[in-house]
Amino acid sequence: MAFKTVGKHQYLYRKARKAWKSLGPRNGETEKTFEAFHAGRQTLRDTVASLASRLNELAAINRAMGLGRVPLIAARILRAVDSANLMGSALDIAGTHCLFAYERMAGVHIDSQLIATGDIDLLLDRRTSLRLLATHVPPDGWIDLLKSVDQSFRLLSKGSYRAVNKDGFFVDLITPQSADPIKPVGTDLIQGTDLTPVEIDGLKWLVNSPKIEVTVLDGRGFPLMMSVPDPRSFALHKIWVSEREDRDPLKQGRDRDQAFLVAELIATHLPHLSFEDPALNALPLELRRRAAMLTNGTNRNTPLALEPDW
Repeated sequence: MAFKTVGKHQYLYRKARKAWKSLGPRNGETEKTFEAFHAGRQTLRDTVASLASRLNELAAINRAMGLGRVPLIAARILRAVDSANLMGSALDIAGTHCLFAYERMAGVHIDSQLIATGDIDLLLDRRTSLRLLATHVPPDGWIDLLKSVDQSFRLLSKGSYRAVNKDGFFVDLITPQSADPIKPVGTDLIQGTDLTPVEIDGLKWLVNSPKIEVTVLDGRGFPLMMSVPDPRSFALHKIWVSEREDRDPLKQGRDRDQAFLVAELIATHLPHLSFEDPALNALPLELRRRAAMLTNGTNRNTPLALEPDW
């Protein structure tokens, strides 16, 4: 907010986003408005600075207690997505990183072998309007959003669904398979130069399933928000993926272990989440029937790797 001279008179202007709006000519009333605005802004700055300092103190405690779990690069990407107002509206988290949310919900630590990963999957809901995407995604598209976190991010190849940084960390933009196989995906904002989401069969179940927003802690102890599919949907989807003949054999065992792990978390720590819940009716009946396999545990290959509760 500032006074500006227009012709022979001064007017009070307030900037909202990128536009300045006049609040009237300079007089006693607008001067009071000007003083109140700047006094209030200073108060807010002092409050935010105090909260930031307190958050730094608490983050140090979280680190000392070993509570920070999400890798730093993944956490920074997710904060950028959340800051762009895309988390939970256009994008959700899929894949292994969901386990950080589920372990937080259950109050346990999952063995590092099952959560170790060098990539993160961003699940794009193509039902999101292009107007929303154009408003919240940076001018140069998804890759520009990643570069705001780490300038070394680049497309793996022209028009690829995958970006990678100098440390070899991958970000995959994935989306459910279209009902029309001829129709192009068409959700990349800058054709050929930006991430183009890859269509994957079965992801529509995760998009249609209930979503859960969970606050987790990164490796430095700072909080961040994740929007993930309901853990029951995750477990059912993972066991289905592990049964596919076209799935990489090296990943099938991991998919299966993650499915049984999450099912065990639900049974022992989240008993209010029932596989019979009508909220899961958006999933195909044949997929929901796999819950019996998960809950009786007769087909589990390896023991669950859970560290003691914390």
